[in-house]
Parts: sequence; C-alpha cells; structure tokens
Amino acid sequence: MAKKGGLPWDRLNVAPVVLILVGEPVLGDRAVSRLVELAIARDPATSVTRIDAEQYAVGQLSAAVGPSLFGEPSVVAASNLQKMNDSFLTDALSYISAPDPDAMLILRHDGGTRGKRLLDAVRAAGFQSSEIPAVKYPNEKIALVRDEVARARRRMTAEAVEALVDAHGNDVGELVAATAQLLSDVEGTIDEAAVRTYYAGRIQASGFDIADAAVAGNGGKAVALARHALASGVAPVPIVAALAYKLRPLALVAARRGASARPGDPTMSPVQRRNAERIAGQWTNEALAAAILAVAQADAEVKGASRDPEFAIERVILRVAAAKRG
Repeated sequence: MAKKGGLPWDRLNVAPVVLILVGEPVLGDRAVSRLVELAIARDPATSVTRIDAEQYAVGQLSAAVGPSLFGEPSVVAASNLQKMNDSFLTDALSYISAPDPDAMLILRHDGGTRGKRLLDAVRAAGFQSSEIPAVKYPNEKIALVRDEVARARRRMTAEAVEALVDAHGNDVGELVAATAQLLSDVEGTIDEAAVRTYYAGRIQASGFDIADAAVAGNGGKAVALARHALASGVAPVPIVAALAYKLRPLALVAARRGASARPGDPTMSPVQRRNAERIAGQWTNEALAAAILAVAQADAEVKGASRDPEFAIERVILRVAAAKRG
C-alpha cells in the first residue's frame, strides 16, 4: 500500500531506531518481520528480543540491547506501544536520546493517542518511520494486491485482481496469502481464469456465479447452481450475501443516474463501477428495488425466520431474475 507518512513499509532499512505506525495489522506484521530478516541477513548471529510495551519491566530495554558475551548485534522489536506503560515510556525516551549504533529498536504502535510523547520524540530525532493505513475499502484492497504483484515484478489483469478481492476481500491476511500463492504457482500474467481455477472454493457456485446468473436474468441456471452448491454443503447465508453484494453497486449507480459516481468513491473500485454502470443500464429503478427487497427478505429467512432456508434461496433467485427480465 502507498505510504501515509514517512517511508513505505517495504523500504524501511536497518537503523538504530525505526517507528512503524500500524493501521493494517497484517502489513504491520510483515514490516516488522522484514526488518528482522534484513538484520539477520547482515549478520546471522543477530539476537532478536521481543518486548510487549504494556507488560514492560524497568530496565528490560537496556538489558536487551546491552553488550552480549560474543558482541553480536541485537534487534529489539517492541510491540503494543498503543498500550505502553509508564516504565516503557521512560526507558524508551532515554534510549532514543543515545541509541546503540549496533542495535536496532523497532517500535510498533497500532493506533490511538497513548504514547504521543514518544512518537513525537522519535520523529523529532529524525529516525526512520512508516505509517501503514488500514485497508478497508475495495479500492484499497485492489491497490494492495497490485502493490504485491508489482513488488514481485509480475503482472495480473484487472479482472483477476477484482476476482481475487471478491474471493478474499473480507480478510486482508487471506488476501495477501492468496496473492502470494498465485504468484508462486502461476507463470506469466495472472488472469481471471487462473484465479477462478486456484480459488474455486471461494469464488464458487455458492456465491458469485449464482448471483451473476440471477442478476443477468437467468433464473434457471442460477437455481441449478444453487442446488449444486447446497448439495455440496454450502450454507445458504453466503449465497444471499453474494446476491446482496452484486446488487449493491447497481443500486449505488442507479441512485446517481444522470451523474457518474465520484472517481474517488471508496465504496466501489473502478472495475466494479464500470461493471455496475453497464449492468445497471439493463435494470429499471423499480426492478432494482424489487430485487433488493427480495434479498432483504431472504436474508432474514436464511438466518432463522424461515423453516426452509433452501426454498428461500430458490425463491429469491427466481425473484431477482424475474425482476431483471421485467
């Protein structure tokens, strides 16, 4: 992801003190691990100590960075700075005024105002820092995948990126891991077919394929896919969730008929917006409203309001498809 302040996390280097402000925990973990790996690559004898700033005991920092029996360099990774106790604050402020040049202190702060005095002191001293923003919206997740691909000096089509985010977008850790797996296993440019092949268990008939068919007005195909998915053990809830996911951008676009969605709208990625604009042109506002109401009813039914959730699935699929056909 693009940096919000300081250096990008993947450009930080070994230094006496490094501050990492973390909005996205998965990337925060990677930033710390990368620095530790860089230090060990320089000297395999490097000792690594991890400190929890909330549970810190007086003198723990100086003991961790102090001279060792064999004189090997040391790395101290201090986490939980957002909950630091007063002892850690005092010792850390003292240490950064004259840090050991043969040691590296990594300071990780996961948000909030506690510890501002230490953060300000680190910045004022000119030490390296990186601010990693949270990854919440589709466009941010797409940017994350693109950054991962670019870092590996590879190519992935826009459709493939979109499909990957569709499959794993609710969990940033899974999204990063899935991207790494594809980069490892697929040669050349990664396209949508490769994503669907490797992650068919996620982008499966249980969700997006069913929703695609229903939204396209093909109720028969959607019902057949749903029956297969349900017979395979897929729960009804994610099927309804996929229908809602597909209809939501259409509703957003329909609400702005006559005026395009804002380019920076964080609720939709550029690819989602273009697809939504194309598909929404095939729907009337009344039809969309009927489909959305049907999905809302089905959502309640599959979560306990109905004794037959599988019937509720088939009914909502047919209602959405019928609304599309008018």
